[in-house]
Amino acid sequence: MSSVLRPAISDTDTAEEPDGTITVASGTYRPVSTHLAIAPPVSVVIPAMNEAENLPYVFKTLPDWIHEVVLVDGNSTDNTVEVAREVWPGVKVVPQQGKGKGDALITGFEACTGDIIVMVDADGSADGHEILSYVSALVSGADFAKGSRFANGGATDDMTLIRKFGNWALCTVVNRKFGARYTDLCYGYNAFWRHCLDKIDLDCTGFEVETLMNIRVVKAGLRVQEIPSHEYLRIHGASNLRAVRDGLRVLRVILKERSNRRALRRRSHATMLLSGRGEVS
Repeated sequence: MSSVLRPAISDTDTAEEPDGTITVASGTYRPVSTHLAIAPPVSVVIPAMNEAENLPYVFKTLPDWIHEVVLVDGNSTDNTVEVAREVWPGVKVVPQQGKGKGDALITGFEACTGDIIVMVDADGSADGHEILSYVSALVSGADFAKGSRFANGGATDDMTLIRKFGNWALCTVVNRKFGARYTDLCYGYNAFWRHCLDKIDLDCTGFEVETLMNIRVVKAGLRVQEIPSHEYLRIHGASNLRAVRDGLRVLRVILKERSNRRALRRRSHATMLLSGRGEVS
């Protein structure tokens, strides 16, 4: 599907609906910019716990053409849910039963109805206007659009030197061990086609979920495109991220995935040998 839609039809073949969608002979498309119209619905997943002060800023940057916003509430003790419903009346609120960012995202993904899913943090660090770039990459042929603060055009206002070094070191390991070409590893602003979930099988609950996704999309042979992204400072509150603790959790994920990859290779090799001997049909 082309990222630029120029249907060769006459005005009599089109009809504009009240919500801004355009129906043409070949289907229904929603204009998202002056140069782009898309057919697939886009869902935005926002995991949040006690982010009432930040949500107005987050929702303010979200484009009005998205299909739905899924807010996963991590048992907030403030008025996170009430604020979300006030600033985005159609928001779908899903209560989180477990704990951790990974668990929240998995819960949100299951509740999505769109063909494209976008992950956005609730602390105000992500610019919702960038969603257009992510969606453009996907409708142009990518399976997974991965945000990067260190790709040309990206930036971060919220990383200490030790976190930058840790991210670089872990990214280098993943690139060498899995054949990736990432410039950023531990960043949660990503978008992907829904079918990707069938191939990456997420099974972790913490902050390391983003690293797990980045590794498994490569292992699955999916087409990945990095999107330059600007990470801003958290607007209100304090982050639950701990550089050393969460860095070690990310490293354990990398080592586990590497170990699983080696085990799969050994099993495949053994199967080929047995097949060659006529022991496997």
